[in-house]
Amino acid sequence: MSDFKSDFLHVLSTRGFIHQVSEPEALDDLARTSRITAYIGYDCTAPSLHIGHLLPTMMLYWLQQTGHRPIALMGGGTTRVGDPSGKDESRKVLSSEIINENLVSIRKTFSKFLKFESDGGNAVMANNADWLNTLNYIDFLRDVGRYFSVNRMLAFDSVKLRLERQHELSFLEFNYMILQAYDFAELNKRYGCTLQMGGSDQWGNIVNGIDLGRRLNNARLFALTAPLITTASGAKMGKTAAGAVWLNADLLSPYDYWQFWRNTEDGDVVRFLKLFTILPLEEVTRLAALQGGEINEAKKVLATEATALMHGRASAEQAADTAQKTFEQGALAENLPTVEVPRAELDTGLGVLTAFVTAGLVASNGEARRQIKAGGLKINDATITDEKTTLTTGALTPQGVIKLSLGKKKHVLIKPV
Repeated sequence: MSDFKSDFLHVLSTRGFIHQVSEPEALDDLARTSRITAYIGYDCTAPSLHIGHLLPTMMLYWLQQTGHRPIALMGGGTTRVGDPSGKDESRKVLSSEIINENLVSIRKTFSKFLKFESDGGNAVMANNADWLNTLNYIDFLRDVGRYFSVNRMLAFDSVKLRLERQHELSFLEFNYMILQAYDFAELNKRYGCTLQMGGSDQWGNIVNGIDLGRRLNNARLFALTAPLITTASGAKMGKTAAGAVWLNADLLSPYDYWQFWRNTEDGDVVRFLKLFTILPLEEVTRLAALQGGEINEAKKVLATEATALMHGRASAEQAADTAQKTFEQGALAENLPTVEVPRAELDTGLGVLTAFVTAGLVASNGEARRQIKAGGLKINDATITDEKTTLTTGALTPQGVIKLSLGKKKHVLIKPV
């Protein structure tokens, strides 16, 4: 059980969202006695958020549900720079037009989880382009840059790892942490925002913002980070055989989204029910007690509840119904040819080109590459877009197979032995 007295931190703690908190007692007291405003930043590098953005978005959801005010900060400005955290190479620089198109598209996702002022709620959608795009460089260096120690910046993991691996870090990206810190100070000034949340890899950036807010605004600010989610087998969550798990229905159908959750590893079901659904914890505890084959029922509940949050209850139930007809009533067992592969190959990751050659659907890696470019190859009915994709046990259907398809009529099942 949680020791927190505020509803907000109690909920986050009991559901598994908290990795680190700065001054936990003071933040708990503030959340218990007043309405706090907190933000999470999202860059606009694609027209859709993906599954990796879901955890922070759920944190904003619970913030609002417990009586506080969430800010979803769109990085219209910082997207032009690129966050070096956890990356080995520079981000591709996007035009302002594409950034704005992405921002409009992403906005629709947030309205599924947050109630904005235009809908009678108190959530705010801000865009850091409003203050970053008009900065005067000399003034910014004098007023903000003087508070940043290069020695300290070089010690942050996001910078240190890049330099240790001898990967280039541009001056543009080196500035990212200064801009993120400035965002926090600016949101404090504009909205009274006192808390920034994010993944645990953002701790250093957030602490920079706390320090800058104190120096510029004489404000007491707080940091809260969530654990980075890896699956029970150690893989990064959201990496699947078919590529990124997008939240927009036009990039990933509600059925494929449902299937992603249905394929959760046994060891992750309870944790994911707490993090990615709004089911009461008593219900999660009941599902946690299911053993053996019954755990599949918990996986279906996870899939349906997570899909209902994102795509609506009707789409979620339709996906569940389609899955039952497809898998449980034997539609997959169309007497498809089956090729056995050693389970160890899936444990380490079987390259998609090799898999299709092994299955006999293509004659060579070159032919597989051509088919991928033409959109002709699918894994579990999801089109492959990346030739570096690997097949892992996470792609196994409830029947313990992976369906490979060439076009609409040629199918082979891969079965681990």
